[in-house]
Amino acid sequence: MAKVLPRLSPEVLIPRLGDYLLQRGVITRENLHKALAYQESQVKSGNHILLGQALIELGVLDRAVLDQAVTEQIIQLRTALQASNRTLEGRVRDRTEELQDAMDRLSELGKVKENFVATISHELRTPLTHIVGYLDLLASGELGPLSEKQFEAVQVSQRSSSKLQGLIEDLIMFSTASRGELKLVQEEADIVPLLDSLSQTARLKAESRGVLLEFLPAAGLPHVQIDPKKLVWALGHIVDNAIKFTPAGGNVRISAKEEASQLVMIAVSDTGIGIPAGRLAEIFEPFHQLDGSSNRRYNGIGLGLSMVRQIVEAHGSMLDVRSEEGKGTLVKFPVMAVRPLVEPKRDGHQNTK
Repeated sequence: MAKVLPRLSPEVLIPRLGDYLLQRGVITRENLHKALAYQESQVKSGNHILLGQALIELGVLDRAVLDQAVTEQIIQLRTALQASNRTLEGRVRDRTEELQDAMDRLSELGKVKENFVATISHELRTPLTHIVGYLDLLASGELGPLSEKQFEAVQVSQRSSSKLQGLIEDLIMFSTASRGELKLVQEEADIVPLLDSLSQTARLKAESRGVLLEFLPAAGLPHVQIDPKKLVWALGHIVDNAIKFTPAGGNVRISAKEEASQLVMIAVSDTGIGIPAGRLAEIFEPFHQLDGSSNRRYNGIGLGLSMVRQIVEAHGSMLDVRSEEGKGTLVKFPVMAVRPLVEPKRDGHQNTK
């Protein structure tokens, strides 16, 4: 036997109708119990009726009184809902304003940080230039002869000042990029001698750490459209990281090969410590180190790869980083190749410009 569902009516929308009728004095508690018992008996027989209908069928109240009570309840519910909505809208508006204020403060702090970094970097550069100049004069002997120990001390100071110069240049470039002022001066360039020069410089550091550095360019590479200074700077950081995180006995490989018809893929791979799974994205965060402890093994201010990515993306390219903890890391990206225009000669031969 199919169940007979209650007829759809406004009463369906009203919770606890019996309590409301009691509060209004329309029915007594005894009437309510009788109606509930009657409703339950009807449900058991398959006739699903609402409480209001039960009260009407028992003659406790008439339809007009029930409709009036239901209408009042609906109005009260609607009023409560509107008030709740206004309260919710007010809370959302307040939270939105708080979030906007927080965003504005963060933006202001970001600008303060950028201005601070830019100012400090430029202020440090001037006195450091004087220090470097006098160290060079001391090392050359122009300010008088040095003992062997004094000369060694000057060399240590030169290496430290050179490292400090590099950090300051990183900070200046970072502040420039943060202000949206990173501009490329692109030109047609032969990538092979640029990478060869970079590998020669990096090889000295690699050898001092017991790491083998190889440069393996493919034959017949076309020229590329790049900003040579900035791209070599970026590659220098990639190679420096590869050497820094590769233990003695490992190797670092710089390669370049043509992919597709208009791209040259540049890659730096190593057999170093690798990057933990799930933490690859962190290496691009400025001023962030994966090892943030005070006694961390590897130094640095955490700007290199952040700037590398900005430079590579400014070239219209994208970094591809793949790593496996304990086995090494591969960093690669493509740059646009430049090919000479070929025009047909009138005699049928081709003319290459």
